[in-house]
Parts: sequence; C-alpha cells; structure tokens
Amino acid sequence: MFELWVPITLTAAVFQNIRTSLQKYLKGRLSTAGATYVRFLYAIPFALLYVFLLNDVGEYELPELHRRFLFFAMLGGVAQIGGTGLLIYLFSFRNFVVGTAYSKTETVQTAIFGIFVLSDPITLWAFVAIATSLLGVMLLAIAHQNLGVKQLFASLINKTAQIGIASGACFGVAAISYRAASLSINTSGFVMSAACTLAFVVLFQTVTMTIYLYLKEPGQLAAVFKAWKVAGIVGLTGMLASVGWFTAMTIQNAAHVRALGQVELLLAFMTSLIIFREKVNKVEIAGIVLLILGIWVLLMNV
Repeated sequence: MFELWVPITLTAAVFQNIRTSLQKYLKGRLSTAGATYVRFLYAIPFALLYVFLLNDVGEYELPELHRRFLFFAMLGGVAQIGGTGLLIYLFSFRNFVVGTAYSKTETVQTAIFGIFVLSDPITLWAFVAIATSLLGVMLLAIAHQNLGVKQLFASLINKTAQIGIASGACFGVAAISYRAASLSINTSGFVMSAACTLAFVVLFQTVTMTIYLYLKEPGQLAAVFKAWKVAGIVGLTGMLASVGWFTAMTIQNAAHVRALGQVELLLAFMTSLIIFREKVNKVEIAGIVLLILGIWVLLMNV
C-alpha cells in the first residue's frame, strides 16, 4: 500500500492547489462562506457520479451505512467546517499570522488523535518527519512578517495562537473521523469505502451550509448559482482532490497523508517563484528546505 498512497496524495495536493486558486478568484464575487460553500455544493453531482460508476461499471458493492459510520462522517464534516470557520475568524485579528502559523499544527494533532481513536502507530522517524515539516510550514507562514521564531513560540499564550491551535485540532479531528468512517464500512474495496464516505460528507456539509447561508447570508445562495461556470470547476477539482485525500487516508495513516499533502505549499512556492517571479527571503528558503527534508524523511521511513 505504501507505493499507492503516495501518488494518490500528491495528485490530491495538485487538485487542491487548483481548487484553492479558483476559490480565491470567486472570493471577489462571493463572501468567504459563499466561496467555501461552492466546494461542497458543486461537488455533489461529481461525487455521486463517481459512486455510481464504481458500482455500475466497476461492480463495487454499495455498503450499508451504520451508526459508527454516520457518527464519524458527520463529526468529520462538522469539524472541517468548524476548522475553516476558525481559520477565517483569525483574519479579523491584527496578528492573524501567528494564529495561521499555529493552525499548521494540524499534522501533529492528527497523529495524536489517530493514536487515541484508531490506534494508528507513529514511529519515531515518522514523528521526526512530521515535526520537521511542521516547523518548515510555520516558517513559511511568518516569512513575510516582522516576526522571529522566538517571538512565534513566545506568543503561544496569545488568543490568536490558541484559535489557530483550535483550528488545527478541528482539521485533525476531521481527518481522523474520515478515516474512521471509511474503515468502518464493509465493502469490496477501499476505493468504494472512500467514495461513499466522500459522497455522504459532501451531502451533509452542503445541507449544513445551506441552512447557515439561508439564515445568515441569504443573498449568497443566489450569488453562488450565478457563478456556476467557475464554481462548477471548483466543485470538480475539489471533488478530485477529496477523492485523493479520502482514498489515501483509507489505506494509510491520516497523519502521514496530511504530512505528505503539505507538498501543496511547495507547489504554491514554485508557482510564485517561477510564474510570478516573486522575491524570496532567507526564512522562506529555510522553511522550504525543512518542508522538503521532512517529506523525504517521511517517505524513507514509512
């Protein structure tokens, strides 16, 4: 399984990078919640089509959904929305960069939750790899700010840091919950388990966010439908990314998957460097080196 989860995760990271770029474009037309909503709403038809094709063409059996599955799938869906909401809330603070950096502790928290919830083992080298890449990601988060590493860790008691940690915890809970939900289904293969989990979660999140937008931002529902051309692509790329994440986390430790998935930041860095010719500083270079080193150690020892 080691050889399979790696390309699946890397592919998911590529599609997520594309989806994120498109969502930034939509952010000019929609609210933050509206731009987030499209990734769920417009992913539904693609997710359901994927399950149908696996069942009809691939002849994978549809699983029976039981209480354990429903609990973890809904918990993951709520946790992901909560993590996103906390991350957005951070931008209302002047020193939001500190909170954003601490939200990157998601990988470490995912590893801890995985140990307690699923008894997923984490080797010493895997933990070293995760910690190394985490430090690299945090350096990238503060690269363009007048903030040193000592100041970053000294700010741990600040409200923004605590919100960031809470956001990372939510994303960690979501990752472990999705893995737990997928593993709880008895199907003819991990592909269908991941696909059904994804389809259910997307439906659940869409219903949840539809209710929220209807009550809090009713005008956004109409705006989301008007932006269907770009939003449709967001839904497709988001679904393809999610297929990769859910499938990889079904066959491999979620902490390993999320750690490798940080290669998305490397892709974004290369894009800004090569295409936009943006200047880089020493902190960014150090962050990228640590990120690459952490990923390399992970792949060599998992």
